[in-house]
Amino acid sequence: MKTLIQRVKSANVVVGGKKIGEIGNGLLVLLGITNSDKESDVDFFVDKIVNLRIFEDETQKMNLSLLETKGEVLVISQFTLYADCKGQRRPSFINAAGRDFALELYKKLVHKFKELGIKTAEGEFGAMMDVTLVNSGPVTIMLDSEELR
Repeated sequence: MKTLIQRVKSANVVVGGKKIGEIGNGLLVLLGITNSDKESDVDFFVDKIVNLRIFEDETQKMNLSLLETKGEVLVISQFTLYADCKGQRRPSFINAAGRDFALELYKKLVHKFKELGIKTAEGEFGAMMDVTLVNSGPVTIMLDSEELR
């Protein structure tokens, strides 16, 4: 599992000309899933994301978490995080999980954020989406379950 996390002042997602998700201060989470991922990876990522101290405190130090700031989350499925560009001009996405498996883990991740009381918006899985954000900082962090364990 891979995520690209961006601290945002606001973010929204549009599908077919209609805004389907929007957040204020919080995190835009681009989520990539591979075939070897497990539900335990979902638990690990949710815990890591909500507790990362990447929001500024009163002294402008990154010292507060999403939970502490009562931030919001916008989750977007992003199979292209598993693009393999080695030795070719066209990326291969063979390492990205199939639709059914990826959708199951994506929905579990969204549900776990909501269980924690976090205002959570989402894109439309598998759709062509336009994502707009105001990156705060900018702060952008890549998390990879294989590198974090």
